[in-house]
Amino acid sequence: MFKSMTAFARNKYTAPEREITIEIKSVNNRFLECQTRLPRAMSHIEQKIKPYLTECGITRGKVDINITVTSNADDTEMAINYEFADKYVSLLREMKETYSLAGEVAISDVIRNGDVFTFRARDIDEEKDWEDVKATLSGAVEKFIAARSTEGQRIQADIEAKLDGIKATVERIKEYSEADIDGYRTRLEEKLRAVLSDNNITIDESRILTECAIYADRAAIDEEIVRLNSHFVAFDSYMQKDEPVGRSIDFLLQEMNREINTIGSKCQNSQIAHLVVSVKTELEKIREQIQNIE
Repeated sequence: MFKSMTAFARNKYTAPEREITIEIKSVNNRFLECQTRLPRAMSHIEQKIKPYLTECGITRGKVDINITVTSNADDTEMAINYEFADKYVSLLREMKETYSLAGEVAISDVIRNGDVFTFRARDIDEEKDWEDVKATLSGAVEKFIAARSTEGQRIQADIEAKLDGIKATVERIKEYSEADIDGYRTRLEEKLRAVLSDNNITIDESRILTECAIYADRAAIDEEIVRLNSHFVAFDSYMQKDEPVGRSIDFLLQEMNREINTIGSKCQNSQIAHLVVSVKTELEKIREQIQNIE
């Protein structure tokens, strides 16, 4: 079954010390490209994100992941740098005495200097960080894959309808081609009679048969029809697979387009020409949709 490369999902997880929200969105891309935005304090887990997506079966698409963390605990420890404060207060008093300054050294004078306080982030637990993010990510990925599948099924249904129409059109082309070849003898005789009737020249039946054989060989599209039908069978089988098939189908569509172009170049019938244009148009529509399939 098809999976679209275009999807969006969001999931939230509340751990004892923090709340994590993850949003995943993607667009089509030839390969898997993953870009992650997350708090600097959790940058150590970034390299684990893409392998996790691959493990979950995501193989193609430009995937953007946004991770937001809201802490429920005090992640920073603050303390007084007493050694610095003692020296700083001592120097302030020394300045007061040296320059006979009025007033006393107040706490407001001390705290103006930010170096009096020290700030230290709590120790990072990489394993716990990944455990919490993974718990959130797993839910987001599950929703993301479900969204891809839903969109993929919609695209697949539309492609199946278009493919059925193409198959029916190819059958009409085959019928028109057979009728065109069968009627070539009659048309050839009529043209020869019109040209030779005034000169009382007898039509050479063997020459007519030869010309008909040459035309039939030149205009025959049996091989192209057989290959197209083979491609249709392959296309149907790809649509039943659970693995990524976007690239394979894209290549198959190129082969189908090549066969229909050959048919168009062989047949001079205007009805067939219109049908060939119709098939090429539908193939191009399918190819545009396949660009979004994983």
